[in-house]
Amino acid sequence: MTYTAMVVGGGIAGMTCAIALEAAGSRATVYEAYDRTAENAGVYLTLAVNALDALRAVDVDVRGLGFDTPRITMTSGSGRRLGELPYGTGVETAGDGLTSRTVKRADLYSRLRDEALRRGVRFEHGRRLVGTWPSDAGVVASFADGTTAEGDLLIGADGLRSRTRELIAPDAPGARYNGLLNTGGYAAGITVDSEPGMMNAIFGRRCFFAYTPHPDGEVWWVANPPSPVEPTPAELAAITPEQWRRRLVDLFRDDKGPAADIIGATERIFAGWNTYDVPSVPAWHKGRMIIVGDAAHATAPSIGQGAAMAIEDAVVLAKCLRDLPTVESAFVAYEGLRRERVERVVEQGRRTGGWKAVHPLAAVPRDLVMRLGMAHMARTGNDPSRWIYEHHIDWNEPVGAVPA
Repeated sequence: MTYTAMVVGGGIAGMTCAIALEAAGSRATVYEAYDRTAENAGVYLTLAVNALDALRAVDVDVRGLGFDTPRITMTSGSGRRLGELPYGTGVETAGDGLTSRTVKRADLYSRLRDEALRRGVRFEHGRRLVGTWPSDAGVVASFADGTTAEGDLLIGADGLRSRTRELIAPDAPGARYNGLLNTGGYAAGITVDSEPGMMNAIFGRRCFFAYTPHPDGEVWWVANPPSPVEPTPAELAAITPEQWRRRLVDLFRDDKGPAADIIGATERIFAGWNTYDVPSVPAWHKGRMIIVGDAAHATAPSIGQGAAMAIEDAVVLAKCLRDLPTVESAFVAYEGLRRERVERVVEQGRRTGGWKAVHPLAAVPRDLVMRLGMAHMARTGNDPSRWIYEHHIDWNEPVGAVPA
């Protein structure tokens, strides 16, 4: 089946949806609330092998971006090594010929946008969704600027604060604060004891820190300062880079490792942001509207799967719309194929994030449990998270109807 689709939201989820829909024979227009593109976004992310596998299903190649991140090593704030594992174990199915990659979000955004434009996707900026109503053709969307648009269906890829989610399920839970802040940066002119591409995770006594050396000599890093009270956007925006620097150096003052030196070698520290997830949303679709990515199931970044789940969503939804006879049956199949997996990932992310924010007195037993667990996984090859990375989407395999 082929459709005209309105995709609300021009981030990773929205652009991948548009690309996948075009690959499936439908036409897509992306409606972005902001009046500009996001090429200057400063943060980075790691695309695990299941995300790369999903992108490969619709012929999107990101191998020229960033750098391979094949392994992760974990240490405690005392400097004790907790263990080392492949970044994404058990990837025989999903990751054949693939290695997880760390990329700047802006570079990934540009690659997806260029690919979407090449395939004929239209973008309209400054179009913030406010409401919808059904029409003979499908659905009409109204925007804050007073304009409207019409299509066969509407896909809400509008993130944590999704307006589409509110329209589909007014009683759905909103974003849930996880007690952690995020900041980071790119350090230059510093040498660290780590091979390029290795992700180094340090579970400090008072703060989590991770860094990855780029092959060109930069060191990319992120920190997760705990904050039991959720700061407002205004409060976060008021924190200057130098205030972040002083705060982070203080948090790491009792830890061994390069955190303080890396922070000191960073010219510009990212503006901070809160960590959220979205617990189970009771309804993902209503009529001709459906939600994907963070709008349906945001996950904390602690396991590096937020972008991956959105990309997988986009590809699976496009397959369902391609193969099933009606929009309604495609939406039911999509939710049936995705809900259990993504809700498990959200829960896994919440549990893993909890390891980053323990009280200093709990750090010693945490480190012991992690060291024993890592040793067991290395010895047996039994990684309990391998189900995440082994996930494979066969673009050519037809989707069958899934019972409601």
